[in-house]
Amino acid sequence: MESPAQLNKTSACLAQNSGLDMELEARYREACEVRKNADCVRTESEVNHAYDQLANAVSVEYADKNPLFLCVMIGGVSLTQELIKRLDFAFELDYLHATRYRGETSGQELLWKASPSTALSGRHVLILDDILDEGHTLVEITQALGAQNPKTLKTLVLAEKIHDRKAQGAHADFIGLQLPDRYVFGCGMDYKEYFRQLPAIYAVSGT
Repeated sequence: MESPAQLNKTSACLAQNSGLDMELEARYREACEVRKNADCVRTESEVNHAYDQLANAVSVEYADKNPLFLCVMIGGVSLTQELIKRLDFAFELDYLHATRYRGETSGQELLWKASPSTALSGRHVLILDDILDEGHTLVEITQALGAQNPKTLKTLVLAEKIHDRKAQGAHADFIGLQLPDRYVFGCGMDYKEYFRQLPAIYAVSGT
């Protein structure tokens, strides 16, 4: 039989989990409502054309350089998958995970969850990410990786959001398409961790 102290701990745990379940359910319902009312800003056809154009540019730049591609998790997964299946040359693939958002819609302090396991020194390195928005995350990632002395270090993004709030030094060497200054999701980008899988790009209604 559980002691009073154990019963209190069990009750507290159940209450905490119940609160988490309610928060998750609320976030899920909010995301579904956002998706239902969202505006399509780039069609699947436009996105696929951007993948094709990026693959052509990457092939010209890296086909004979034994490059290392670094996927920025989680947003860069869709882009990376679509890009590499269009490439017909030898390359290595690794990943990193550094984020500001953590399920929110506004950035916080950068949190490193995983660094590349492959040595970067002397390599031609290309960072693959979903979007260049204000660019704070990409700038910090580039600075951290640049300290490992790659031979070259460039960045590729599926999309760039057009506005005048870019961080100092924020840029991408390869850009698939441009987006309006709205809150967007799909093609790796998320709304509170939902709908990364969509093949087109959508904007939250009213943004």
